[in-house]
Amino acid sequence: MDYYFLDKVSWEHSQALYHAAAYLQKEALFILRPATPYVCIGFHQDAEQEIDLEFARANGIPVFRREVGGGAVYLDSGQLFYQLILHKNRPGIPENKIELYRKFLTPVVETYRKFGVDAAYKPVNDIIANGRKVSGNGAAEINEMIVIVGNFIMDFNYEMMSKCLRVPNEKFRDKVFKTLQENLSTMQRETGSIPETRALGDDLARRYEAILGPMTHKTAPDADILAKGEALQCEHHSDEWLLANDRRRTDTRQVKIRDGVYVVQNMLKAPGGLIRVTAIKEDGYLREVHISGDFFIYPAEALPELEQALEGAPADVAALTERIAAFYQEQAIETPGIKAEDIAAVFVPA
Repeated sequence: MDYYFLDKVSWEHSQALYHAAAYLQKEALFILRPATPYVCIGFHQDAEQEIDLEFARANGIPVFRREVGGGAVYLDSGQLFYQLILHKNRPGIPENKIELYRKFLTPVVETYRKFGVDAAYKPVNDIIANGRKVSGNGAAEINEMIVIVGNFIMDFNYEMMSKCLRVPNEKFRDKVFKTLQENLSTMQRETGSIPETRALGDDLARRYEAILGPMTHKTAPDADILAKGEALQCEHHSDEWLLANDRRRTDTRQVKIRDGVYVVQNMLKAPGGLIRVTAIKEDGYLREVHISGDFFIYPAEALPELEQALEGAPADVAALTERIAAFYQEQAIETPGIKAEDIAAVFVPA
């Protein structure tokens, strides 16, 4: 497989290249960082609920929705990305997603330690040091390929991240800023310095070579990857794509439409991520169900099918749990850190 050390690339290429490799079914490791800032949201997130789009547009900060789950994040050249694309049927790929993360994040942890950061893997998909997150990671299945993406957080703009997020008021934004500083750390903060990016990338590549086999080192993407990346950019750089997971929303948890008919919106923070739901509850049954959030679901395309499976379901925790569990069993669904009863509880909170 190929190892592409690209360092600074356009923000568009920082997302397009690994998507392109997956669609071309080419195994690869990309090490790169965006030359200019942008905001990236998870595949199942609702852009208008998560991001202050007006602020982003006014400040020239693009917003992109990736085909990998997880949460919204502000990205810039202070973060060095690693993007690993592997054949789903490659020998040694764990089927369980937590074990997948453990196997392919262990080399990242070892590289962090090599450069002086006392890092450790924390399930489901975090790397921490001194109790603070130092790397955000995600995985997806795209076109029969496993994609694992993450970052070495060399430095971080806490203020800009807090400004890009949609919050109810400025007091809450101040709390977000403080919480980010308390719970997210950087290589600069942990060691007092920032490593040379090539040294970081090459060290991680060597560790992946030990478990994946030799890699061909390259400093520019191949023509077919570039061409596919450009085609994907045309598809992904549209409001239709960005807002694809935006549907009904309301500012309150439940709005009565008429006797027996309510529009409901609730959320729950589970170990595997934030779950948001909206639905119409009519005479005790759910319809027009919509689920979003910063969680991971495998396969990703199963989320609309889960929504459909809950159409007409009783608005009852036990009944919903049973229906969701049956869907998981029939479709071989995984949502690391989120159980069937968690999703049921969002629709019918205690």
